[in-house]
Amino acid sequence: MEIIKIRTSQNIDIDYEVAGLGDRILARIVDMGVFMGITYALYFVCIIFFLSVFERGGGLPAALIVIAVIYSLVFVFYDLVAEIFFNGQTIGKFAIKIRVVSISGARPTMGQFLLRWIFRLVDFGLTFGIGAVIAVAVSDKKQRIGDMVAGTTLVKTKPRTELADLFFTSPEDDYVPVFTEVSHLTDSDITLIHEVISNFKSTGNSSVVYNMALRIKDHLAISIPPGMNEFDFLQTIVKDYNHITSQAHI
Repeated sequence: MEIIKIRTSQNIDIDYEVAGLGDRILARIVDMGVFMGITYALYFVCIIFFLSVFERGGGLPAALIVIAVIYSLVFVFYDLVAEIFFNGQTIGKFAIKIRVVSISGARPTMGQFLLRWIFRLVDFGLTFGIGAVIAVAVSDKKQRIGDMVAGTTLVKTKPRTELADLFFTSPEDDYVPVFTEVSHLTDSDITLIHEVISNFKSTGNSSVVYNMALRIKDHLAISIPPGMNEFDFLQTIVKDYNHITSQAHI
Protein backbone atom coordinates (compact mmCIF):
# COMPACT_ATOMS: atom_id res chain seq x y z
CA MET A 1 0.00 0.00 0.00
CA GLU A 2 1.62 3.23 -1.19
CA ILE A 3 1.35 6.25 1.13
CA ILE A 4 1.87 9.96 0.47
CA LYS A 5 2.27 12.57 3.19
CA ILE A 6 0.10 15.66 2.77
CA ARG A 7 0.74 18.74 4.89
CA THR A 8 -2.39 20.44 6.20
CA SER A 9 -2.83 24.19 6.67
CA GLN A 10 -1.89 23.57 10.33
CA ASN A 11 1.45 22.09 9.18
CA ILE A 12 0.50 18.57 10.25
CA ASP A 13 1.67 15.78 7.94
CA ILE A 14 -1.06 13.19 7.37
CA ASP A 15 -0.62 9.96 5.43
CA TYR A 16 -3.03 9.30 2.57
CA GLU A 17 -3.35 6.07 0.62
CA VAL A 18 -2.64 6.33 -3.09
CA ALA A 19 -5.68 5.57 -5.25
CA GLY A 20 -5.39 2.39 -7.28
CA LEU A 21 -6.37 1.50 -10.82
CA GLY A 22 -9.85 0.42 -9.74
CA ASP A 23 -10.56 3.78 -8.09
CA ARG A 24 -9.48 5.63 -11.22
CA ILE A 25 -11.62 3.45 -13.47
CA LEU A 26 -14.68 3.90 -11.26
CA ALA A 27 -14.20 7.68 -11.20
CA ARG A 28 -13.91 7.69 -14.98
CA ILE A 29 -17.07 5.61 -15.35
CA VAL A 30 -18.96 8.15 -13.24
CA ASP A 31 -17.61 11.04 -15.33
CA MET A 32 -18.54 9.24 -18.55
CA GLY A 33 -21.98 8.61 -17.10
CA VAL A 34 -22.36 12.35 -16.58
CA PHE A 35 -21.41 12.96 -20.20
CA MET A 36 -23.75 10.25 -21.40
CA GLY A 37 -26.57 12.01 -19.59
CA ILE A 38 -25.60 15.32 -21.17
CA THR A 39 -25.32 13.66 -24.58
CA TYR A 40 -28.81 12.12 -24.42
CA ALA A 41 -30.27 15.41 -23.19
CA LEU A 42 -28.68 17.31 -26.08
CA TYR A 43 -29.73 14.57 -28.50
CA PHE A 44 -33.39 15.03 -27.65
CA VAL A 45 -33.04 18.82 -27.73
CA CYS A 46 -31.52 18.58 -31.19
CA ILE A 47 -34.34 16.33 -32.41
CA ILE A 48 -36.96 18.76 -31.14
CA PHE A 49 -35.14 21.68 -32.79
CA PHE A 50 -34.72 19.80 -36.06
CA LEU A 51 -38.35 18.69 -36.27
CA SER A 52 -39.53 22.18 -35.44
CA VAL A 53 -37.39 23.77 -38.14
CA PHE A 54 -38.12 21.01 -40.65
CA GLU A 55 -41.86 21.58 -40.32
CA ARG A 56 -41.33 25.25 -41.15
CA GLY A 57 -39.12 24.39 -44.12
CA GLY A 58 -36.04 25.97 -42.60
CA GLY A 59 -32.43 24.83 -42.34
CA LEU A 60 -30.44 23.63 -39.40
CA PRO A 61 -30.63 26.41 -36.80
CA ALA A 62 -27.49 28.08 -35.55
CA ALA A 63 -28.54 27.13 -32.03
CA LEU A 64 -27.71 23.48 -32.73
CA ILE A 65 -24.24 24.41 -33.91
CA VAL A 66 -23.72 26.49 -30.76
CA ILE A 67 -24.87 23.57 -28.60
CA ALA A 68 -22.48 21.19 -30.40
CA VAL A 69 -19.56 23.60 -29.95
CA ILE A 70 -20.30 24.12 -26.25
CA TYR A 71 -20.59 20.38 -25.66
CA SER A 72 -17.28 19.75 -27.45
CA LEU A 73 -15.52 22.39 -25.34
CA VAL A 74 -16.93 20.96 -22.12
CA PHE A 75 -15.90 17.43 -23.12
CA VAL A 76 -12.34 18.49 -23.96
CA PHE A 77 -11.66 20.86 -21.04
CA TYR A 78 -13.85 19.27 -18.35
CA ASP A 79 -11.08 17.46 -16.46
CA LEU A 80 -8.67 20.40 -16.56
CA VAL A 81 -11.17 23.03 -15.40
CA ALA A 82 -12.75 20.81 -12.74
CA GLU A 83 -9.44 19.75 -11.21
CA ILE A 84 -8.13 23.32 -11.11
CA PHE A 85 -11.20 24.85 -9.51
CA PHE A 86 -12.41 21.94 -7.35
CA ASN A 87 -9.26 20.93 -5.49
CA GLY A 88 -8.11 18.21 -7.86
CA GLN A 89 -11.50 16.56 -8.32
CA THR A 90 -14.00 15.98 -11.10
CA ILE A 91 -17.53 14.78 -10.38
CA GLY A 92 -16.32 11.21 -10.70
CA LYS A 93 -13.33 11.72 -8.41
CA PHE A 94 -15.56 13.43 -5.86
CA ALA A 95 -18.01 10.53 -5.94
CA ILE A 96 -15.27 7.93 -5.49
CA LYS A 97 -13.49 10.16 -2.93
CA ILE A 98 -10.14 10.55 -4.65
CA ARG A 99 -8.28 13.66 -5.79
CA VAL A 100 -5.17 14.78 -7.60
CA VAL A 101 -2.18 15.80 -5.47
CA SER A 102 1.44 16.58 -6.13
CA ILE A 103 3.92 13.82 -5.27
CA SER A 104 5.23 16.16 -2.56
CA GLY A 105 1.75 16.13 -0.99
CA ALA A 106 0.99 19.75 -1.88
CA ARG A 107 -1.80 21.02 -4.07
CA PRO A 108 -0.69 20.73 -7.72
CA THR A 109 0.26 23.93 -9.49
CA MET A 110 -1.53 25.20 -12.56
CA GLY A 111 1.37 23.89 -14.66
CA GLN A 112 1.04 20.40 -13.18
CA PHE A 113 -2.70 20.29 -13.87
CA LEU A 114 -2.02 21.47 -17.42
CA LEU A 115 0.71 18.88 -18.05
CA ARG A 116 -1.37 15.90 -16.85
CA TRP A 117 -4.28 17.18 -18.96
CA ILE A 118 -2.14 17.53 -22.11
CA PHE A 119 -0.81 14.01 -21.70
CA ARG A 120 -4.35 12.66 -21.74
CA LEU A 121 -3.70 12.61 -25.48
CA VAL A 122 -1.06 9.93 -24.87
CA ASP A 123 -2.83 8.12 -22.02
CA PHE A 124 -6.27 7.90 -23.60
CA GLY A 125 -5.88 9.06 -27.20
CA LEU A 126 -2.86 7.54 -28.91
CA THR A 127 -2.87 4.41 -26.75
CA PHE A 128 -6.67 4.13 -26.41
CA GLY A 129 -6.35 4.03 -22.62
CA ILE A 130 -3.99 1.05 -22.63
CA GLY A 131 -1.01 3.26 -21.84
CA ALA A 132 -2.74 4.72 -18.80
CA VAL A 133 -3.82 1.30 -17.50
CA ILE A 134 -0.35 -0.22 -17.85
CA ALA A 135 1.37 2.82 -16.31
CA VAL A 136 -0.93 2.86 -13.27
CA ALA A 137 -0.64 -0.90 -12.84
CA VAL A 138 3.17 -1.04 -12.82
CA SER A 139 4.19 2.29 -11.26
CA ASP A 140 4.99 2.52 -7.55
CA LYS A 141 2.75 5.53 -6.96
CA LYS A 142 -0.05 4.37 -9.30
CA GLN A 143 0.59 7.11 -11.86
CA ARG A 144 -0.55 7.29 -15.43
CA ILE A 145 1.89 8.76 -17.96
CA GLY A 146 0.51 12.27 -17.48
CA ASP A 147 1.01 11.97 -13.72
CA MET A 148 4.62 10.86 -14.18
CA VAL A 149 5.36 13.86 -16.36
CA ALA A 150 3.51 16.32 -14.11
CA GLY A 151 4.74 14.86 -10.82
CA THR A 152 1.22 14.09 -9.56
CA THR A 153 -0.89 11.14 -8.49
CA LEU A 154 -4.32 10.43 -7.00
CA VAL A 155 -4.97 9.77 -3.31
CA LYS A 156 -7.98 8.47 -1.43
CA THR A 157 -9.77 11.06 0.68
CA LYS A 158 -12.27 8.69 2.30
CA PRO A 159 -11.41 7.79 5.92
CA ARG A 160 -10.69 4.10 6.35
CA THR A 161 -12.05 4.10 9.92
CA GLU A 162 -15.70 3.84 10.88
CA LEU A 163 -17.30 6.97 12.31
CA ALA A 164 -17.98 5.14 15.56
CA ASP A 165 -14.23 4.76 16.02
CA LEU A 166 -13.68 8.50 15.70
CA PHE A 167 -15.55 9.50 18.87
CA PHE A 168 -18.25 11.54 17.14
CA THR A 169 -20.77 10.38 19.74
CA SER A 170 -21.50 12.62 22.69
CA PRO A 171 -20.23 11.49 26.11
CA GLU A 172 -22.69 10.54 28.85
CA ASP A 173 -24.53 13.39 30.61
CA ASP A 174 -22.61 13.03 33.87
CA TYR A 175 -19.24 13.17 32.09
CA VAL A 176 -16.80 15.71 33.56
CA PRO A 177 -14.45 17.28 30.97
CA VAL A 178 -10.76 17.01 31.67
CA PHE A 179 -9.76 20.02 29.59
CA THR A 180 -12.30 22.85 29.69
CA GLU A 181 -9.94 24.85 27.48
CA VAL A 182 -11.26 22.93 24.47
CA SER A 183 -13.96 25.58 24.18
CA HIS A 184 -11.30 27.67 22.40
CA LEU A 185 -11.10 25.09 19.60
CA THR A 186 -13.20 25.15 16.44
CA ASP A 187 -15.05 22.46 14.52
CA SER A 188 -12.27 22.47 11.93
CA ASP A 189 -9.69 21.84 14.68
CA ILE A 190 -11.67 18.84 15.90
CA THR A 191 -12.12 17.58 12.34
CA LEU A 192 -8.35 17.64 11.89
CA ILE A 193 -7.86 15.77 15.18
CA HIS A 194 -10.40 13.18 13.99
CA GLU A 195 -8.39 12.81 10.81
CA VAL A 196 -5.15 12.37 12.75
CA ILE A 197 -6.75 9.70 14.97
CA SER A 198 -8.15 7.92 11.92
CA ASN A 199 -4.81 8.13 10.15
CA PHE A 200 -2.97 6.66 13.12
CA LYS A 201 -5.40 3.75 13.36
CA SER A 202 -4.97 3.05 9.66
CA THR A 203 -1.20 3.51 9.28
CA GLY A 204 0.26 3.33 12.79
CA ASN A 205 2.13 6.58 12.16
CA SER A 206 2.72 7.80 15.73
CA SER A 207 4.63 10.93 14.72
CA VAL A 208 1.46 12.56 13.37
CA VAL A 209 -0.22 11.96 16.75
CA TYR A 210 2.75 13.41 18.64
CA ASN A 211 2.88 16.52 16.42
CA MET A 212 -0.85 17.10 16.69
CA ALA A 213 -0.80 16.69 20.48
CA LEU A 214 2.11 19.12 20.75
CA ARG A 215 0.27 21.77 18.74
CA ILE A 216 -2.93 21.38 20.74
CA LYS A 217 -1.00 21.67 24.02
CA ASP A 218 0.73 24.83 22.85
CA HIS A 219 -2.47 26.32 21.46
CA LEU A 220 -4.50 25.73 24.63
CA ALA A 221 -1.56 26.26 27.02
CA ILE A 222 -2.21 22.95 28.78
CA SER A 223 -0.13 19.89 29.63
CA ILE A 224 -0.80 16.16 29.39
CA PRO A 225 -1.56 14.64 32.81
CA PRO A 226 0.76 11.89 34.12
CA GLY A 227 -0.18 8.47 32.80
CA MET A 228 -1.91 9.83 29.67
CA ASN A 229 -0.16 9.38 26.33
CA GLU A 230 -0.53 11.63 23.27
CA PHE A 231 -3.11 9.39 21.60
CA ASP A 232 -5.31 9.26 24.73
CA PHE A 233 -4.84 13.02 25.03
CA LEU A 234 -6.26 13.65 21.56
CA GLN A 235 -9.19 11.33 22.22
CA THR A 236 -9.90 13.13 25.48
CA ILE A 237 -9.76 16.51 23.72
CA VAL A 238 -12.38 15.31 21.23
CA LYS A 239 -14.55 13.82 23.96
CA ASP A 240 -14.36 17.01 26.04
CA TYR A 241 -15.19 19.15 23.01
CA ASN A 242 -18.19 16.97 22.09
CA HIS A 243 -19.49 17.15 25.66
CA ILE A 244 -19.07 20.92 26.03
CA THR A 245 -20.58 21.75 22.64
CA SER A 246 -23.49 19.33 23.13
CA GLN A 247 -24.26 20.87 26.53
CA ALA A 248 -24.14 24.35 25.01
CA HIS A 249 -26.94 23.40 22.58
CA ILE A 250 -29.27 22.00 25.23
